[in-house]
Amino acid sequence: MNIMRTAMLLAFMTALFMGVGYLIGGQSGMLIAFVIAVIMNFFSYWNSDKMVLKMHNAVEIDESNAPEFFEIVRRLAEAAELPMPAVYIIKSEQPNAFATGRNPENAAVAASTGLLETLTMEEVAGVMAHELAHIQNRDTLTMTVTATFAGAISMLANFGMFFGGGRDRGGIGILGTLAAMLIAPFAATLVQMAISRTREYAADRRGAEICGNPEWLASALDKIARGAARIPNRSAEANPATAHMFIINPLGQYKRDSLFSTHPDTENRIRALEALAQEWNREDGYIEEEAATRNRNQAEPGHGDGMPWGRPK
Repeated sequence: MNIMRTAMLLAFMTALFMGVGYLIGGQSGMLIAFVIAVIMNFFSYWNSDKMVLKMHNAVEIDESNAPEFFEIVRRLAEAAELPMPAVYIIKSEQPNAFATGRNPENAAVAASTGLLETLTMEEVAGVMAHELAHIQNRDTLTMTVTATFAGAISMLANFGMFFGGGRDRGGIGILGTLAAMLIAPFAATLVQMAISRTREYAADRRGAEICGNPEWLASALDKIARGAARIPNRSAEANPATAHMFIINPLGQYKRDSLFSTHPDTENRIRALEALAQEWNREDGYIEEEAATRNRNQAEPGHGDGMPWGRPK
């Protein structure tokens, strides 16, 4: 299902890309846009994750230079029965994180320095579990490819300012160029919004199952949202087409849970996680003190060895 959805999305973005090319350069522009789109389809499948990581100046780390963070990701990957992803850190004071990669075997997770400095280890575990859920659900390919295409469509439309009316465009002229500049980026943004919002709730729930405690992620979301509202993310502002990939919109435009927001309302997500915690308490007879001790030990590297992450069976 995810493969078919991604193929349909690529087909739509290719058609949109060709439409922008036609409005800017007529049939010649459409042909050129088609060739570029074919190249982008191939390139983005294999390299879009590397492009996104480079856009945000992400630096790969391992157990030697970030042992606690790396260990958290390793334990969570084991709990989710996923291959160990590459782990990156982004130098940004804004607390945030995202995942990328074309499949679980070629995936990466990235967290900002602000996130690692602001959140507790339990909250970091909740966030990374959410990102691993995106990888497990195979959301990352669609989200990453969409970011690449949406950015390219917006850039192509902006080129319309520098082109006159093509001879083979008939009566389209300047109106077609204006349409390309305004409508195409808007349509691409709508696609970004649609694919991101519905998947965040699913990743929140699966992330809670992976780390074993919905309240960790709920607390993290609250802190990240407040941080994103007051601390700018320079790399995200320079590459707004990647905003939907982050766990919280890094541009701060996330307050309304509507079609025109890239993420669900944070308070709604927190309420859903809190409801999930209550549901687990009722279903499993969850003993809060024992669970807190168990989870605290697991979150600290060097403690709780041999105790698996994840929701108790």
